Amino acid sequence: MRKVIAAILIPFGAAVLVGLVVLWPGGAPAHERTGVGFDRQTQQATVTKVVSVSCASVNASGDTPTGDTSTAEGSSAQQQASGTCKRATIRVDTGDDKGRTFTEIVQPDQSRQLEQGEKVVVAYEPSAPKDLQYSVTDVNRRIPMAVLAIIFAVAVVVVGRLRGVMALVALAISFMVLNFFVLPAILQGSNPLVVAVVGSSAIMLIALYLCHGLSARTSVAVLGTLISLLLIGILGSLFIDWAALTGNTDDNTGLIHGLYPSIDMSGLLLAGIIIGSLGVLDDVTVTQTSAVWELHEANPAMGWRGLYRAGIRIGRDHIASVVNTLVLAYAGAALPLLLLFSIAQSSVGAVANSELVAEEIVRTLVGSIGLVASVPVTTALAALVVSADRPGPGKAPVTAPEATPVAPAGAMAAGSAQAQARGGRGRRRKR
Repeated sequence: MRKVIAAILIPFGAAVLVGLVVLWPGGAPAHERTGVGFDRQTQQATVTKVVSVSCASVNASGDTPTGDTSTAEGSSAQQQASGTCKRATIRVDTGDDKGRTFTEIVQPDQSRQLEQGEKVVVAYEPSAPKDLQYSVTDVNRRIPMAVLAIIFAVAVVVVGRLRGVMALVALAISFMVLNFFVLPAILQGSNPLVVAVVGSSAIMLIALYLCHGLSARTSVAVLGTLISLLLIGILGSLFIDWAALTGNTDDNTGLIHGLYPSIDMSGLLLAGIIIGSLGVLDDVTVTQTSAVWELHEANPAMGWRGLYRAGIRIGRDHIASVVNTLVLAYAGAALPLLLLFSIAQSSVGAVANSELVAEEIVRTLVGSIGLVASVPVTTALAALVVSADRPGPGKAPVTAPEATPVAPAGAMAAGSAQAQARGGRGRRRKR
């Protein structure tokens, strides 16, 4: 079995390496910025001064709004006319215009209220009038994000030790593969599905062997992950075509399609399903393989059928928790969208039929089917491989500890004395 696995994985690894070389991009292709969404020039800036002003004095129209003020639009218009706004002075800290200042009016009903000394991100539009070239787009979150990343890294290293360090290295390599191979290759016009398969395979091989070592146990997990990814790819392609999912459902995907019309958006959707399922698949296959190996260590005389039955019992508990985790993860990410449907009092059928929700349903169910299938596949492969390790000549099979109870030393001495006494009285000596 080890030779069979090697005969599969060695050519597979070589094919992944060839795919990386052939599809490796020279970087993301250049394009003229549209100034829409994320496709804008941005700089770092600081809010230097904030003063309160009357909204009526700074708004373009000083007329009192009319209409139903019970609606969101009417209430907002009334606040802008009679409320207190903020005039913020922002200093640009990076770029050619470093040190330049501009002002921005913050309405009272805006979700983001600027404070003095706050670090922000500003967008730059060179074609706009000079006093309107800069505008605040977001808050600078680099420091809290960096602190959270450091806490995460320390927790992983403290608990996982050397394995934790290797996991962080594998995580860094995964991000590098995504940023320097997968994304630029898709932007250059390569087939998103092919790029995702090659990239996810490279991530899988590097992460598993780096974290768990070059061994038969890891190879079984790699093979189980590969078979499950193949099933996910087939099911995803089938149901994306059958459900007529275009992959172009929001402003971000619309901007990508507008900038790069040659990108197959449905293929990009399938690529996302494969890459998104990879992380959870690694967890399931490694856990199942380790469980079978530990069962074999506990009782080397157990055959592959016994190992499979014991391993699949562990896998059933794993399936229940992992599928629930995956569904809740997607539901949590789409919670604002689900809330909008709830506000609109849409029926469950209408919600599920919309393309935006149907994409998430296909993504969740296809990934869950792959996860469920990975348990019996990986468990069977692990049982077949590890059951070949029979005890050699002269090695007695290990039995359960409870089969050979050990009596205390005092009890053994007392028992020996009683036996000698009984032997002296009741046994005849042969002459």
